[in-house]
Amino acid sequence: MHAKLHALSPELESFASEPYYQVIGNEFELFSAAARKKLPVLLKGPTGCGKTRFVEYMAWKLGRPLVTVACHDDLTSADLVGRYLLAGEETVWLDGPLTAAVRAGAICYLDEVVEARKDTTVVIHPLTDTRRVLPVEKRGELVRAPDDFLLVVSYNPGYQRVLKELKQSTRQRFVALDFDYPPPALEAAIVARETGIELATAEQLVKVAGLTRNLKGQGLDEGASTRLLVHAGHLIAAGVAPRDACQAAIGRALSDDADSVASVDDLIRAVF
Repeated sequence: MHAKLHALSPELESFASEPYYQVIGNEFELFSAAARKKLPVLLKGPTGCGKTRFVEYMAWKLGRPLVTVACHDDLTSADLVGRYLLAGEETVWLDGPLTAAVRAGAICYLDEVVEARKDTTVVIHPLTDTRRVLPVEKRGELVRAPDDFLLVVSYNPGYQRVLKELKQSTRQRFVALDFDYPPPALEAAIVARETGIELATAEQLVKVAGLTRNLKGQGLDEGASTRLLVHAGHLIAAGVAPRDACQAAIGRALSDDADSVASVDDLIRAVF
């Protein structure tokens, strides 16, 4: 049974080489200090600004495996903690990603945590205070977190707080780090590095992004993220005309509203 249980357990991600991340402020020092002191970390910032890449980078720097969970409306506590499953004629226990991360002393990253059901986030509370334990009620087990275990969560306050807010009872358990899009020159360098396009073209993409970010709240929920610029850069590197690449990777990705898409297309034509 143990062999079957191990075969079904969530995989821990490790990195053979350093994930590319450009440190912008003091996020490296703050995260490293929190990890040393076993303090859970909350990353706050807009979609596509590099939060997930930063966690991957820090997992590599700290030499710890990483378990990432993309939170969503249907995520249950059983999805995180684990459940019994039928394996042939046997009933075996399958650790969820959170339990697997705790047992392994890994970093567990709950991406966009407020998207999960409210009752799900309560499961993490015993891991975020001095107890550092995970109750697995279905097994009558209390899993104690080793020193290397670290809980990291993220959310986008600029967008998600309109519909969902991170409760104070959860928020005040974390050290919070603010993330935002890099300064234009640095963002252009990142896009050029990630995609292989010319720096001048990357600078034009960043200019488009800046214009769309000015439309936030005026037809757009969010402006173009660094991630979308990288997508556009990859299309350009593949031979797609810059204007077409921007329309596909930025304009159509930002909105389904015809007027908003037309406004973004106008910005793209103004730059390219």
